[in-house]
Amino acid sequence: MSFYLTPDKCRDTIISTHRLSFVARATRTGLLIATAFVLASCGSKPPKSLVTPLPPIAKHPLPDKSLSDHDPVRGVWLTTVSRLDWPPIPSVNVSDPTTRANMQKKALTDKLDKLQRLGINTVFFQVKPDSTALWPSQILPWSDMLTGNIGEDPGYDPLQFMLDEAHKRGMKVHAWFNPYRVSTNVKPGTLAALNRTQSLRPASVFVAHRDWIRTAGDRYVLDPGIPEARDWITSIVAEVVSRYPVDGVQFDDYFYTESPGSALNDSQTFRTYGQGFASKADWRRHNTDQLIEQVSRTIKQLNPNVQFGVSPAGVWRNRSHDPAGSDTRGAAAYDESYADTRLWVQKGWLDYIAPQVYWPFARDAARYDVLAKWWADVVKPTHTRLYIGIALYKVGEPSRNEPDWTVQGGVPELKKQLDLNDSLPQISGTILFRENNLNQPQTRQAVDYLQSRWGS
Repeated sequence: MSFYLTPDKCRDTIISTHRLSFVARATRTGLLIATAFVLASCGSKPPKSLVTPLPPIAKHPLPDKSLSDHDPVRGVWLTTVSRLDWPPIPSVNVSDPTTRANMQKKALTDKLDKLQRLGINTVFFQVKPDSTALWPSQILPWSDMLTGNIGEDPGYDPLQFMLDEAHKRGMKVHAWFNPYRVSTNVKPGTLAALNRTQSLRPASVFVAHRDWIRTAGDRYVLDPGIPEARDWITSIVAEVVSRYPVDGVQFDDYFYTESPGSALNDSQTFRTYGQGFASKADWRRHNTDQLIEQVSRTIKQLNPNVQFGVSPAGVWRNRSHDPAGSDTRGAAAYDESYADTRLWVQKGWLDYIAPQVYWPFARDAARYDVLAKWWADVVKPTHTRLYIGIALYKVGEPSRNEPDWTVQGGVPELKKQLDLNDSLPQISGTILFRENNLNQPQTRQAVDYLQSRWGS
């Protein structure tokens, strides 16, 4: 059966689905997923805004759970891109699908057992590392992180398995999405693998919507200025939130990601959609705002108990550029990623924000305490929770600029950061980046300290 829709039929189907969703509340989940599928299936231009004009976000009381939402978050990011934390690389080379799946499941439950002993109560699980999925999606092909081949069924549902096993241990799971990344490089082999998905259903967005694809930071990415691309991302989040009992959804800091030698060429997109903006920078920030707002509204329409958060770069703006900024000299999300993260907190679009404050107290350009206190002041007049992301990956690693990470195994620095987090009432938790660094020899003293501080 073909699911291709003509432009007129596509437009009528989407509009009808949205109209019905306001009338038939009892079937809202199915209708929004239908909308998500239509968005994924339409090759032509849909109406300019499909998701944004939803009713205002309604805050509902959260149900009682084994982990109260008022308990401090003791979290960890579990990365799947490039198989940095999971799945184990040797499992991908196993030819028997059942053996491979069992190896991956065992590796994951072993990690969860260790995290539980350590006192971790929330796992931020990367379910969309690029333009592939770690669940059976109708919009994205299966991730090659699991099998080595894009689109190959791993024989089980990793997201459901993670949710079952984490919840069994009293731990929460936030589905972590990289919104715009299509690939981690632009090598010929990557290009060939993406093109080979042409015959898959679903195919990669790289071939299904080639006009949305750009290169930036030596990666293939989606152009954030294209409204249909933002709607497509929103439909992916909607698919997960409506089908799985996730406790939260998180976007990382990859919005506009460029490098000096690999800038995003969105000049034509700006000419098409940038009318009325004083500068391309303002337009880019508006595009990122649009994505965050419509994802927030969509999540709350589907399930108001699912928390939505973002983990941006630790510096919003430096005071030298903006009097409201922090007393820092770091790369700023507002200016570099075109992400006005402070605005999102003020607008109430986020349930939580988890800035990556990856520097020690002694790093003068971006002191940990300066940034943690600045963020605490930002969330203070709002209902947005603040979790601080800390640099476990730096612990025990020699650094000329940040030698504190190696003093006594990094324990004194780690203790100071956690003590500050606990002392500020606006800080509701800490997240470690990243899981596999808990298993390295250089972090052993720090892990022992965490066990004594957080563990049961």
